[in-house]
Amino acid sequence: MPLTPLRIGEAFGPVPRFRSYLYVSLVLAVVVFVLPWLVPVVVFSPLPVAAAIAIPALAVIAFVVYWIPLYYESITYRLTVTEVTWQRGVWFRQTGIVPYNRITNVDIAQGPLMRFYSFSAVRVQTAGFSTQARAEIVLNGIADAKDLQEKIMNFVRRTGPVATEGEPEQLPAADAVVEELRAIRMLLESRQEQ
Repeated sequence: MPLTPLRIGEAFGPVPRFRSYLYVSLVLAVVVFVLPWLVPVVVFSPLPVAAAIAIPALAVIAFVVYWIPLYYESITYRLTVTEVTWQRGVWFRQTGIVPYNRITNVDIAQGPLMRFYSFSAVRVQTAGFSTQARAEIVLNGIADAKDLQEKIMNFVRRTGPVATEGEPEQLPAADAVVEELRAIRMLLESRQEQ
């Protein structure tokens, strides 16, 4: 299947296989974390106790099955000439904007299940988050992660970090500070001579 090239300014989302990945992750979570305690409770407990525990557990699982496609449809990413934006969430919407001049690192992560579904997660770290283990933005379900990583890093290289924007003589605040220090020095020198 040919990959659709990412275009600047156009919204894109995770690949359709990401939805299948979410369903398989749910099945694995149920098999590993729910069934080991739910089956013995249902088998060895009186019917009212078993029903009181099994029905809510099954309701939560059914709710997550209903929620997965809604969540998948809510995920939107966008690259502009100045920033990376994202939004997601079914009931509680989350949005984020990360300017390229704040990005310090762009990593690609791919676990075994992601590898099976042929997609990756692109993790974008910023200056404020680079000392922490988590990323500022995680773009999940990306089929051509290397291409996205390279596009983002090209913008980062062009814009440069915030601290190095412009030369010192181009920064008016720095000029004002230097002039103020010169004035203080001259004042101190004149008082020393008196």
